[in-house]
Amino acid sequence: MLAEQRRQKILELLQAEGRVIAKDLSEHFQMSIDSIRRDLTIMEDQGTLQKTYGGAIPLAVSPKVRTLPQGEARRYGEGEAHQNAISKLAASYIQENDTVFIGGAGIQYGMLKYLRDDIPFTVVTNSIKIAEEVRKKENIAAYLIGGRLRAESAGSIIDTIAIEMISKFTLDIGFVTGGSLDAVGLSTATPEGAAFARAVARVSRRNICLAPHEKVGHRMFISSIPIEEIDTVLTDVAASETAIKEIEKKVTAVVYADQASEENNQ
Repeated sequence: MLAEQRRQKILELLQAEGRVIAKDLSEHFQMSIDSIRRDLTIMEDQGTLQKTYGGAIPLAVSPKVRTLPQGEARRYGEGEAHQNAISKLAASYIQENDTVFIGGAGIQYGMLKYLRDDIPFTVVTNSIKIAEEVRKKENIAAYLIGGRLRAESAGSIIDTIAIEMISKFTLDIGFVTGGSLDAVGLSTATPEGAAFARAVARVSRRNICLAPHEKVGHRMFISSIPIEEIDTVLTDVAASETAIKEIEKKVTAVVYADQASEENNQ
């Protein structure tokens, strides 16, 4: 089989299955896995697919689609399996007596159902929605950052008062996220949101970034947290391999969440 025929067949498999695994392709075409990876790299360069950890997926949707405002019901819904897997992995990093920041993004809200109830710890948040949930848990001491309420922000507070208040805390872990993540760092849609995220990062001993694959490898309007200030990135296996390789050069660890168990639960 000629290389072009093989790559066309890979595209057909990708279209039919939604994802291809390099190991499976190696067995299917009876070729070395390195040869398959070269095929996938060439196809990514040609703009026909997106390489991921261990395989490839169809090209990601445009970042412009992802920047559209989310309603509260959508933001705080059940979440996709890969997002829930990242949220669950993030919650597992919390240890007894930690003080952690959890913001108002959907993937941060997703952490709440996985928070441990057998150890005491403290949650600092700028989200009214998060505060409403964690204050019900007897083992959690909760602090809500104050400031001006904005109708369009689903109750997250990010003004200068909020920045001043968060600056008075010392956090063990800042669970941070944004609109996009690349080798430069996190970026977001508004200067206010970026400024608040930077303030969280400055007072956190460890910054753990929650980055589902749809946010990896893109950049939004304004930078929030430089990549050098992020210690650990939590993502999923569908994240762009090219983007992750660049990110891995600058962060301590990139950890892939196992979404299989979450898919089985849905």
